[in-house]
Amino acid sequence: METATLIIVLVIALALFFDFTNGFHDTANAMATPIATGALKPKTAVLLAAVLNLVGAFLSTEVAQTISGGIINEEQISHDIFPEIILAGLIGAITWNMLTWLLGLPSSSSHALFGGLIGATIVGVGVTAVDFGVVMSKVILPAFIAPVTAGLIAFTATKLAYALTRRYDSKPDGRDGFRFGQIFTSSLVALAHGTNDAQKTMGIITLLLITAGLQSASNPEPQTWVVFACAITIALGTYMGGWRIIRTLGKGLTEVKPAQGFAAEASTASTILASSALGFALSTTQVASGSVIGSGLGRRGSQVRWRTAGRIMVGWVLTLPAAGAVGAVAALIVVWLPVWGVIIDAVLAVAIILFLFLRSRRDEVTAANAMSEVADSGRAVKVKRNPPPTRRQRAIAREEARRVAAAQTAANTAAKKAAKAAKAAERSANGPKSGGPR
Repeated sequence: METATLIIVLVIALALFFDFTNGFHDTANAMATPIATGALKPKTAVLLAAVLNLVGAFLSTEVAQTISGGIINEEQISHDIFPEIILAGLIGAITWNMLTWLLGLPSSSSHALFGGLIGATIVGVGVTAVDFGVVMSKVILPAFIAPVTAGLIAFTATKLAYALTRRYDSKPDGRDGFRFGQIFTSSLVALAHGTNDAQKTMGIITLLLITAGLQSASNPEPQTWVVFACAITIALGTYMGGWRIIRTLGKGLTEVKPAQGFAAEASTASTILASSALGFALSTTQVASGSVIGSGLGRRGSQVRWRTAGRIMVGWVLTLPAAGAVGAVAALIVVWLPVWGVIIDAVLAVAIILFLFLRSRRDEVTAANAMSEVADSGRAVKVKRNPPPTRRQRAIAREEARRVAAAQTAANTAAKKAAKAAKAAERSANGPKSGGPR
């Protein structure tokens, strides 16, 4: 009994650590663009994001219930082995999460968690223990649909924002008013992040409590202490690790204009909030990246860098199976060595975390090694430095050309008249002399 209790405590601690890494991993999704446009200072932005992540975690538990009562068929899994399976899944998620953080590879904390849990369950129990219907409807399909939806919304919003402010086209900073709007929209993104990402760790801990017999399976809603623990942990991760990362991302997105950033954040927030209400476990990174790409395409003269966009998408696709593979290996160790396997997995988890953290401290934090996926998304769209003129600008140019032509015509006419007058005066002055023949 004491061993089982220790395993449960270990899994909860590991789950909260994943929640912490999720906080600093995804902070930039909310605050990269307002930093880039100068709407907020880095430390202010991260403090705001931390507070709103905390608040958002209390607003909904639909996503948590999707994980605790949907993805895994816990009734098919023995209570004796399931805590170890969750432990293995978390090891897979954290390993992939921190590795991609170190290397700057595009990834999703959410899909790393799902992949690790699914891979560990398949190896430790069997394929039938995973409800692939729920996985497809609540995880896979939203992963494809949500970024596209967010991109379309951001594209439309950007077009609309520029259309409504066409009179400022000739003024370099004429749309600075959107910077103030970004404070509101980026706050919404941080709030939405709390309603979705914090829920995933709540779901994992609740799933553990259900399988350990500490909570009824008929009530998959997280307990109050679980909600508080996960909300506080993700908020701490956001504040303690986020400002250093977000400062880099702000520099990586210097081409983002205020109107574009406003549209991207509004799209991200609306997509995530709607999905949280429906219980869809989204990747905040993917939604934010889709919004950035969509808003970039909404600017005049833009075009997609398909190679960059393709690399980002490949990273997204690889995250779930890669984390699943690590989780599967960890589960295999537990299956082969039931008691020692937990100890080995725990030691490996600590060793991997320490190694990756110490390795990251050796290098300067730059866009290459600190959460560059959102910045990469911005670079997936090429915007011309001198985009083609708008219809209004073309109309103004045509009117100006007509005025210039009319002025030139008037000047030419006046010059001709003056020349004729001068010739007439000259002829008059050179007329017949007095006393000459009549």
